[in-house]
Amino acid sequence: MKRLLALMLSVCMMAGALSGCGKKEDPQTAPDSQTEEQGEESAAEEAADKEANTELPKVACLLNGNLGDKSFFDSANAGMKLIKDELGCETNVIEMGFDNTVWETTLYEVSDQDWDIIIVGTFQMQEVLEKVALEYPDKKYIIFDSTVSYDNADYSNVYSISFKQNEASYLAGALAAMIAADDSLPLSNGQKMISVVAALDIPVLNDFIMGYIQGAVDTVPDTKVSISYIGNFDDTAKAKDLAKAQFGLGSCVAFNVAAQAGLGMIEAAGEAQKYAIGVDADQAMALAESQPEQSKVIATSVMKNIDQVLLLSVKRHIAGELPYGQEESLGMEENAVGLAVNEVYDGIATDEMKAKIEELQGKIQSGEIKVNSAFTMTDDEIKEVKDSVAP
Repeated sequence: MKRLLALMLSVCMMAGALSGCGKKEDPQTAPDSQTEEQGEESAAEEAADKEANTELPKVACLLNGNLGDKSFFDSANAGMKLIKDELGCETNVIEMGFDNTVWETTLYEVSDQDWDIIIVGTFQMQEVLEKVALEYPDKKYIIFDSTVSYDNADYSNVYSISFKQNEASYLAGALAAMIAADDSLPLSNGQKMISVVAALDIPVLNDFIMGYIQGAVDTVPDTKVSISYIGNFDDTAKAKDLAKAQFGLGSCVAFNVAAQAGLGMIEAAGEAQKYAIGVDADQAMALAESQPEQSKVIATSVMKNIDQVLLLSVKRHIAGELPYGQEESLGMEENAVGLAVNEVYDGIATDEMKAKIEELQGKIQSGEIKVNSAFTMTDDEIKEVKDSVAP
């Protein structure tokens, strides 16, 4: 009897305990709440797993020159730093120098390694890339400031980026012409003469020059433009001599379209106390600490935002959205080109000049102003434009 009572008591206690546990939940809300929380946790875990399983590409960039140009190659290097810091990709920047006999071998060597994306730049790498990319169809390549010949072969593994440098150069020409015509500025002579020191007589550099001339004569009619070619991208001494000769003719604003060699032109401007316009990056700010006397005469720079474009390209690759197998031409609308606006620009350009530049930029972006491009002009047409403004 005692054992039976004990057993019944035990059963009652267990039932009470179970009943008490049940009362801690609100039967109307607890199941839905748990389901919602479990769903959120599951989604978070799925997203974390997906992110963990997404393998970031390894990215190498081959420079057919050297760092320290304060423009083109330094901007590409800055882009690689952004790709590493912001995206977490493993990166490598290789300076190949100006000896073009090593470029093809280096591209082959890097393509043999485990880099997922290989970046090169400039028209000088076009033929080399066209040869190598065909032999490595599983590799992805990006070429900036040039394009491969998609009609000639299967380059479905190559993405090409070209820039509408003529658009930003139009604004630079307009500013240069206004500066040259304003003899109230301390370094201006009012002679309506400006100049260009370019590396080579080739389409991509003539594209700068066509925009520069058009912007100048559209804004200040009768502006004269002296144009000189160095013959390469690294002879700073020759660039300096050519700029000095232009300043001697009466130019008070010279435009650098020569990358590293153009540093010689800027040096000449600083010594002669004439104005300069930089190229590819904000050269006034790049030289502010190391060469302050040169920095303060650089009224602005025609910028190709190579760093941002490379970062965006790798982001699009990761998202599966980069259009390999084709070329994209990027301009002001994509924030790929523009003029540098900084303290030096603010100190040189008058309020009227700044307002005019903003007006012209708006008209280019809206399509009201169509800027000439060397890529759509014949050699004779380009020569005719140059001759029309020769001093």
